[in-house]
Amino acid sequence: MNLRKVELSCKACSLTELCLPRGLSKDEIDDFNLGVIRQDPIHRGNQLFRTGDNFRSFYAVKSGSLKVHINTPDGGEQIVGFHMAGELLGLDGLDNQHHTFTASALETTSLCELPFNIIEDLCKRYSTLYQELCALMGREIAEYQAMLLVLGKRSAEERIATFLLSLSKRFNKRGFSGNKFNLSMSRHDIANYLGLAPETVSRLLGRLHEEDILTVERRYVQIHDVEKLHEIGGNRSDNSERAAASFAG
Repeated sequence: MNLRKVELSCKACSLTELCLPRGLSKDEIDDFNLGVIRQDPIHRGNQLFRTGDNFRSFYAVKSGSLKVHINTPDGGEQIVGFHMAGELLGLDGLDNQHHTFTASALETTSLCELPFNIIEDLCKRYSTLYQELCALMGREIAEYQAMLLVLGKRSAEERIATFLLSLSKRFNKRGFSGNKFNLSMSRHDIANYLGLAPETVSRLLGRLHEEDILTVERRYVQIHDVEKLHEIGGNRSDNSERAAASFAG
């Protein structure tokens, strides 16, 4: 293994504070680094893992983004989340050692592979890592529960506002602009995730554009009035951001 590449993928990574090694000491991160596998980038449309694949590893997103989805009985797909830089995916395989979902790249995406047998061993040695993994799983459960509330109780307009606010917060957390960003997912994917028709998503984004709450040009979004967007989303910012953030897992 090329230790220099591993070092670059974790120890010197700007996303360390968002990722699993958060809270580890310098020596512990050095130990953690030895188990990290830096994968070749995967390109748009390619799959990281599929439903039914054997579970072997977690994956930390270094750059790019992915959607997590499952096939429906009628032959379609249901998107259950999106993952962006600094987020971990693959937790769905912990239950029965097989992945429940499929993860597909929305754009060229770089990842670090974290083999579970190594993570499990490190968790036994470092309580901080174990606590962080438990916290991560707890957040994922809370996010999915909050998303159920959004899908079951919110109007279409509230869902769109909630989703955009979530993206804004997550970009900002990564040191990027929370008011100007590009959508890596299509209107169809957003609609699928939020339980709406693609035409509804396009119409509502157009309305927000006309009301000068935001500007939408293809996949580019610029938010002009964050407070108004919160108001449309139901003014429940904590729950709203957590809900649509099940990009995460």
